[in-house]
Amino acid sequence: MDEGKMNNLLTMEERTMVRDLILLPYIDTMVSNSMRETELSGNVLAKTYLMAGQYIQKRIMQDIYRLRQELKQRNVKVVEDKNDDFIIYNMIYYRGYQERFGMTRDVMKTEISLRLTQYTADYGSVLNDYLK
Repeated sequence: MDEGKMNNLLTMEERTMVRDLILLPYIDTMVSNSMRETELSGNVLAKTYLMAGQYIQKRIMQDIYRLRQELKQRNVKVVEDKNDDFIIYNMIYYRGYQERFGMTRDVMKTEISLRLTQYTADYGSVLNDYLK
């Protein structure tokens, strides 16, 4: 059995899942805003960009659903807490314990950039497979 579960602490895997669950709605909002701007831009490739955005949003929603289900199975609940100018806080309730989880905006920006890059690469792979 996992050491964290034996001690009733959050495992590193669970912490990563919590982090991702917190970040994904921010990524979805950014993609939505970008899609809205693209629609209004009059760009000749707007439909292509919108298709990419829709694909990424679909993947984000699938990931949110999967993470919620997995965390629920592990008896881990994440609730938004108060935020200040530089740190986003969430409360994590798990197996009879609770913990305040904070992420600085700089860390969030970096993680969001990495995740968006991964989603874009995944879309590129799907497109490449389709074009073969």
